[in-house]
Amino acid sequence: MNRLKRILQYGVLPWLGALLIWQLASMPSNPDFLPGPYRTLQGAIELAQDGSLLTYIIYSFYRVFTGWLLGSLIAIPVGLAMGRIRIIRAITEPILNFVRFIPALAFITLFMLWFGIGEQSKIILIMYGTIFTVIINTMTGVLAVEEDKIRSARSMGASEWQILLHVIIPATIPYMFTGVRLAMSTSYMAILGAEMVAANEGVGFLIWNARLYFKTDWIFVGLIALGLMGFATDRLLGFIGRKLLYRYGIVFTSSSARKPA
Repeated sequence: MNRLKRILQYGVLPWLGALLIWQLASMPSNPDFLPGPYRTLQGAIELAQDGSLLTYIIYSFYRVFTGWLLGSLIAIPVGLAMGRIRIIRAITEPILNFVRFIPALAFITLFMLWFGIGEQSKIILIMYGTIFTVIINTMTGVLAVEEDKIRSARSMGASEWQILLHVIIPATIPYMFTGVRLAMSTSYMAILGAEMVAANEGVGFLIWNARLYFKTDWIFVGLIALGLMGFATDRLLGFIGRKLLYRYGIVFTSSSARKPA
């Protein structure tokens, strides 16, 4: 009974059910059209034997992590300024609400033209996909801070800088955490398109290149690799948040970080 509870707790049964459905769906199909789990595993072994799969994963992860980190470091101060200073919010919010609806993939050609086809254009594309999510969540967190807390700090002689450091930022951290976590998923979407168009390595390149050889199993390997990379980074981010930011109300779950009431 305890073993069954442990299996249910770790979500093994849904994955076994998904693999069973996948296998059953692939049985009457041509393997080149819908490869089953075993055929996909063979494709993964084939790619892993010469080290190409690991190389593609490392390249994609480096691009995603670099663009996500730089984008978050830029977006958090901007979000704080927009949330705290009304004139900055009034000037920048209309532009932000216009540009953020243009997907990162729409800028692939322009970024290649402006920044070249090397790593720089891909990282900047991921930064673009990251910045708006983090800005909006951070700004929302600042605006959600109760005015009574700010008045109380000001009445005790706190300066605006002290209010920012000791009132605004601690109350906004759960929103920042939610923003950077959501931005991680958009980073993977951005890198996939960038590597499909202009790359000689990476998981996106693997998926795009597999079509030339009609290697559907390689495509599935790439999709699963992206899913595992995203799952691993999300869990790592949740672990860091749970260990370092628990005092600010961070509660990591499989769906989202809890925001303060």
